[in-house]
Amino acid sequence: MVKSSPRQTRSLCTVLDPRGQPTAEIQPHPLAPRLDTIQGKTLYIIDVGFGGGWEFLEEANAWFARNYPDVKTVLQHKKGIMFVDEPEMWDEIKENGDAVIFGVGG
Repeated sequence: MVKSSPRQTRSLCTVLDPRGQPTAEIQPHPLAPRLDTIQGKTLYIIDVGFGGGWEFLEEANAWFARNYPDVKTVLQHKKGIMFVDEPEMWDEIKENGDAVIFGVGG
């Protein structure tokens, strides 16, 4: 008979709150208001570099061309990594665009 001894437990990782509740350091901002229509608008479709995202967004871009031919779409890659802000990109979108799809796919 083998006698077992109590095992010590220790933390191997840190578990974050899955609810994603913002801390006092982060000021939440509301989403932009929804457009009444996209007819005649310019829509930026931005790929953030996630694997498979470009191909997915190319398909989304083609869908807009088929279903909303009067919507101008601008499909482009985000220049830096997905977690780094790009003020120049946002300035361009604010100046020339009416809406943006910013995301991943794959």
